[in-house]
Amino acid sequence: MPINIPDGLPAASVLEQENIFVMTEQRAIHQDIRPLKIVIMNLMPTKVETEIQLMRLLSNTPLQIDITLLVPATHESKNISKEYLERFYKTFDDIRDTNIDGIIFTGAPLEDIEFEEVDYWPELCEIMEWSKTHAASSMYICWASLAGLYYHYGIKKKALPRKKAGIFEYRNLAESDPLLRGIDQVFRMPQSRYATVTADDVSKCPRLNIVAADDHRDPGIIISDDNMVFITGHMEYDLFTLANEYQRDVDRGIEPAFPLNYYPGDDPRFDPILSWRSYSTLVFSNWLNYYVYQLTPYDLSSMKK
Repeated sequence: MPINIPDGLPAASVLEQENIFVMTEQRAIHQDIRPLKIVIMNLMPTKVETEIQLMRLLSNTPLQIDITLLVPATHESKNISKEYLERFYKTFDDIRDTNIDGIIFTGAPLEDIEFEEVDYWPELCEIMEWSKTHAASSMYICWASLAGLYYHYGIKKKALPRKKAGIFEYRNLAESDPLLRGIDQVFRMPQSRYATVTADDVSKCPRLNIVAADDHRDPGIIISDDNMVFITGHMEYDLFTLANEYQRDVDRGIEPAFPLNYYPGDDPRFDPILSWRSYSTLVFSNWLNYYVYQLTPYDLSSMKK
C-alpha cells in the first residue's frame, strides 16, 4: 500500500526510484480508506535525508500511511530554508486538537547539552505529554530516546567516554514481543551518540523493559508498558550516513570516533557494507502493525483525551 506524503516533497522522487508506492495528497483525498496517521517530529538538521530514511522504512507495510512532518515552532532551523519548512512542515499548534495513530521523535545532535538548555525543550515536553493521550504509540530515536526516558521516567543520560559510532550487534532479549517478532537472536544497529542510559537505571523502573542490549549491557531498544518504544540507535540510517558524519567531523578539524564494524576490515578506503536494513525494516513494520494499527481505534475521535 502507498505512503501518503505532502505534494512536491523531495522524498517522493527518491522513493519512487526505489519502486516504493508513493501517493500525493491530491490523489489520497479521493481514496475511500482510513490511512494510519503518523507524525514525524523531525529534529535532525539533515531534514530531507531523514525524511527519506524514515519514509522508506514506514512504506514497507500493507497499511496505508498518511505522513505529517512536524518541527518545533520555538527553534530556528539553520540547515534548511524557511520556505521549505513552511511548505512541507507543520507546528504543534496545527495538530494539538487532533488525534493521530503514532508519532516518531527523531534524533538530534544535542547529547552534550543538558535537556533543559535545549531551546525547544519546553515545547518538546508539551508534545511528549500530548502524545500520551493523542497517539496510540510513540517511537523515540537516538537523542529523542534519551530525552523521552528522562521526561517520562526521570532516567538521566550518562556521557560515554567516547562517541559510540558504527554498526553494533544487539541481542534480542524478548523474541516473543511483537516489536521483535521475526528478528534474529542477534541483530545489527547503527549507533552515533555520545551518551546513553544504563541498564541498571532502566531496570529500576518497573514500567520499562529492555528488549535489546549489546554484550556490554548497553540498551538498544526499550519498551514501556504504555506503548512507547525507545531506540537508542539510528536504525533508519542509509549506507553512507555514518561515512558522511565521519568525513564531516574530519573536515571540521576534530578527531572523530571511527565508525566500527562499518567498513570492510575497518578500512575507510572501501565502501561500507549495508548489514542492518532488513532488521530495521522489520522493526518499523512490527511497530506499525502491532503497536499502532492493532491498538488504535478506527474512529480517532474516540481516542481518550
